[in-house]
Amino acid sequence: MNAKTAGVPVFINGEWFVPQTDSHTPVCDPSLGEVIAQTPMCGPDIVDQAVAACDAAALDWAETPPVERARILFRYKMLLEDHFEELAQSVTREHGKTLTEARGDVRRGVEVVEYACGAPELLKGESLENIARGIDCDVIKQPVGICAGICPYNFPALVPMWMYPLALACGNTFILKPSEKVPLTGVRLIELLQEAGLPKGVLNIVHGGKACVDALLTHPKIRAISFVGSSPVAKYIFETGTQHGKRVQAAGGAKNYVFVMPDADFKHSVTGLVDAAFGCAGQRCMAGSTAVTIGPAADKLLPPLAEAVRAIKVGPTSCDPTANMGPVISAQHREKVAGLITSGEKEGAHVVVDGRHLKMPDYPKGFYLGPTIVDKVRADMTIAKEEVFGPVLNVMRFEDLESAIEMANRTIFGNGACIYTQSGKAAREFRHRIKSGMVGINVGVPAPLAYFPFSGWDHSFFGDLHLQGREGIMFYTRQKVTTWRWFRQGEGDIWHKEK
Repeated sequence: MNAKTAGVPVFINGEWFVPQTDSHTPVCDPSLGEVIAQTPMCGPDIVDQAVAACDAAALDWAETPPVERARILFRYKMLLEDHFEELAQSVTREHGKTLTEARGDVRRGVEVVEYACGAPELLKGESLENIARGIDCDVIKQPVGICAGICPYNFPALVPMWMYPLALACGNTFILKPSEKVPLTGVRLIELLQEAGLPKGVLNIVHGGKACVDALLTHPKIRAISFVGSSPVAKYIFETGTQHGKRVQAAGGAKNYVFVMPDADFKHSVTGLVDAAFGCAGQRCMAGSTAVTIGPAADKLLPPLAEAVRAIKVGPTSCDPTANMGPVISAQHREKVAGLITSGEKEGAHVVVDGRHLKMPDYPKGFYLGPTIVDKVRADMTIAKEEVFGPVLNVMRFEDLESAIEMANRTIFGNGACIYTQSGKAAREFRHRIKSGMVGINVGVPAPLAYFPFSGWDHSFFGDLHLQGREGIMFYTRQKVTTWRWFRQGEGDIWHKEK
């Protein structure tokens, strides 16, 4: 490998090195279609080394007072701010997001670090005096032990920072496995954490595919697994991890519906839908991938929506800051998404705006797919049932809100659902009845901030305690309940009586 495509290092026991492995996965700049690095596909041997480092550091880190752990996180937060633009450019280069989207990716991650800085407050327990006469009871939170995070490609900064800041704040040691497709941002994040003063061995990085993941899932010393990715893999992670005695939180995919009522503010509905469907080229589990129109709303919505989508400037985000949308992650993914559009067309849907034939003559190797609107989609179509995870907006038409909610509630997913309306009655009915963990009212992407849980339902989440917020703190800690009694002199005091 030449310098341009150097191997991505692992980080074990405070040392960076590129391991010798049998295979590598190329890391590409999706805008240019060029390989920029090679990710080593690590196996159980490297995972064993990372676990050993975590194990050696675990006791001292768990005994480190929460306020001292928080001070390291405060220093880390300032370093993240100092290197904010560098990190955003790294996300853009290896993922393809626009720079604005990449800044959002980093910013939302930094917000989790800010939340984790409150460790002394977040880790406080509970107590009650006199649960019975002369007997008190309290609850304290203690670390789980060695934890691991397995990350997807779509948020190279945010998703890792969903995991390790809270885990470390709670006193756990941690193994991070970034996506092999976008590992460079994760590596830089941990370089800054090392600079902030994190003791060696407390956090370690490994890379790889299924062999690496399985080693993490089955290692007897790893106590908890955090995962974000597709639903089939999330289900596998949950089932395998729990079978091996681990606590697991596994966030999966989605089909997120954006309802548009006839009384909606259509200007804001169009703006919200464009951002929800085509932000990050549709590669996010909170993408508003389906517009559900009620009654005459479709005929009001589609003309301005199609005009706005045709105006989206697709371009090479790593070298054109004026691009409104970048490429998808790979050529293979581009073909998969294009194939789903074609399947919808064959099954009777109408392609209103077609991005399959977008040409970028100055960047012929880039992984480009134009924004697409597919109208008259039915619930039985493949494109309606599968997570597209690309710049495609389905449009489904219903005569009334009742039938539309019934359709949405039949999906196996349950991440996000939104409604655009000026009716409090319709909004209340929607919020109450929709089977989704995150709801937006005149908000197209209802992704919560760091102090609320990322609350997916059904096949969008496997586990009990969600990422972020107080549920994240609960996931990375175990509660210990102590019941206290101190005898007064002569009360139950055998030694005193014998004396």
